[in-house]
Amino acid sequence: MSKGELPPVPEALPEPVVDAHTHLDACGAVTAADVSAMADRAEAAGVTRVITVADDLAAARWAAEASTWDPRVFAAVAIHPTRTKDFGEPERSEVERLARGDRVVAVGETGLDYYWDYSPADAQQEAFRWHIDLAKRLGKALMIHDRDAHEDVLRILDEEGAPDDVVFHCFSGDAEIARRCVDSGYVLSFAGTVTFRNARALREAAKLVPADQFLVETDAPFLTPHPFRGRPNEPYCTAYTVRNLAELREESVAEIASAARRTAERVFRLPTVTST
Repeated sequence: MSKGELPPVPEALPEPVVDAHTHLDACGAVTAADVSAMADRAEAAGVTRVITVADDLAAARWAAEASTWDPRVFAAVAIHPTRTKDFGEPERSEVERLARGDRVVAVGETGLDYYWDYSPADAQQEAFRWHIDLAKRLGKALMIHDRDAHEDVLRILDEEGAPDDVVFHCFSGDAEIARRCVDSGYVLSFAGTVTFRNARALREAAKLVPADQFLVETDAPFLTPHPFRGRPNEPYCTAYTVRNLAELREESVAEIASAARRTAERVFRLPTVTST
C-alpha cells in the first residue's frame, strides 16, 4: 500500500460506534454524494454515525449544510483557536446562527492552541470564553481543542463554569490531566494517537477513563491509527482505534464500541441505537 492510499476498510465492529470528531470536507467531501460515500464506508466498518467539525466560518457553513444531506451525519461549529486573531461580532453572530441548527450537536472545536503561533493567547482565551457561554446558552456540548494548554483550558472552564457536557477532542494529556478531567465530569475523546506505540503517557491515561466518559474519533484526515500512521484517514478508521483501545484496556471490542456509542448518544443527544 502506498503512503497516499487509504487503509483498507476493516471488518465491521460487533457493536455500532460513533466517530465523535472528523472533518469530512478536509477528507475531500464536497457534495452530498461525497458525504454519503464516506458514510457508507464508515457504516461498512460499524461506524454508523459521524460528527463533522468546522474550524473556520466557511467550514462551519459547509458542516451545518452537510449534516442535512445524510441522516448518519451531524455537525459541530466554532472558530478554531488558531483562527481567533480576527474574531469579531460578525463572526460571532454567524457561528451562533449556525450552532442553533437542529443537526448541529456541539459548539466546537474551540479552546486553546499554544503549539502554533497563529493567534495571540489573549485572543484565543477571549474566544474560548465566548464559545463556552454559547454552548451553555444553547444547551449543547462544548468540543475542546487543547494543544499544549492544559492548565489554561482547565482554569478557564473553572472560571466560566463549564457546560453540562464538555468533550476534550483528541485528548492529549497524561494520566494526571485525565484524572482531573474525569473528576470534573468531562468526557475524553481518543483519536488514532492513542494507538501509537510511542504515546506511552496517553495510553496510560486511556486506561483509567471510566466507560461512560470516553469517546472515539478519527480527526480525519489526520492522525490515522496504527498500523497505517501517515496515510490518509476517514471515519471508518475509527474501527481500528476501537480495537486497539479494547486491547489496551483489556476489554472486549463490543464493550468499547458500545460504551463509546452510549457516551456519544448522551453528550451529543443523538438518537439511541442498540445494535447494527
